[in-house]
This record gives sequence, C-alpha cells and structure tokens, in this order.
Amino acid sequence: MIGLTTHILDTSLGTPAAGVSIQLFTGQGAQRVLISTHITNADGRCDAPLLSGETFTKGVYELVFEMGRYFRQHNADLPDPLFLDQIVIRFGLSDTQTHYHIPLLVSPFGYSTYRGS
Repeated sequence: MIGLTTHILDTSLGTPAAGVSIQLFTGQGAQRVLISTHITNADGRCDAPLLSGETFTKGVYELVFEMGRYFRQHNADLPDPLFLDQIVIRFGLSDTQTHYHIPLLVSPFGYSTYRGS
C-alpha cells in the first residue's frame, strides 16, 4: 500500500483507542489547511488511508489527535485541565512512492510516535 495511515494504542489500558477524532492538515502557520477529519474504529485505526492516490503528495502535514474526550470517557480520575488534550504531530512526506504509517502510543500523561511501516 502506498499512502498515509495511522492508529492509536492506549498504553494505559492496553487497548486500541476507538472513537477518537483525528484531523489532517497541510501547510504551516497561517498557511495551514484542513484536509480531512476521521474517527478511529474499534481497532484504533481509520477505515481508509488518510492520504492516497492523487492526494498523497510531498509536503508538511499535521495530524491532530483529539484525545481529551477519549481520556475523560476511559479514565474517571483525571485532573482538570487535562495534561494532554490535543496531540499534534507535524511531519514531512518526501517520498510519494512508499507507505507512511504514523502510530500514536498514548496515555493521559505521555505519548510517543514513530514512522512505521
């Protein structure tokens, strides 16, 4: 598969994070443009690639993971305000002939990501 995909794993519960809204933007600063919005399925993944075919182009992108609502639903004893609410990952796509997978490993107090396959 050639394109862009993501998934979310809740490391505090050891399960995929279902029902999380993800926004995909292109550009930077004032030039930032919303491309699409997705909701994760029961496996913590989006049902289709975020970018593929003609939409899969070189450039700078941002994924915005709306984790606040999810954390509130699954963790009753969290502070207000949340330590992590929106998680923004800014990355560059330089090769349109390969697959980019950006997983988010997350808990209410930390996260990590990497370029997967």
